[in-house]
Amino acid sequence: MQKFLITAGIILLVTGLLWPLISKLGLGRLPGDTVIKREGFSFFFPVTTMVIISIVLTLIFRFWGR
Repeated sequence: MQKFLITAGIILLVTGLLWPLISKLGLGRLPGDTVIKREGFSFFFPVTTMVIISIVLTLIFRFWGR
């Protein structure tokens, strides 16, 4: 459990530091990401971005666990 928490923390830290670069790649604005904007209200649900990140993390952890 400790190894997982440390790894998750490092991944979050690296993602936060690289966020300006990641946002230039278009993550968060992919087809399938839901954005609803109304007066005084905005809702953003990045479905496609979450699926892509999930697949990438699954592959990383699968190969790292062997």
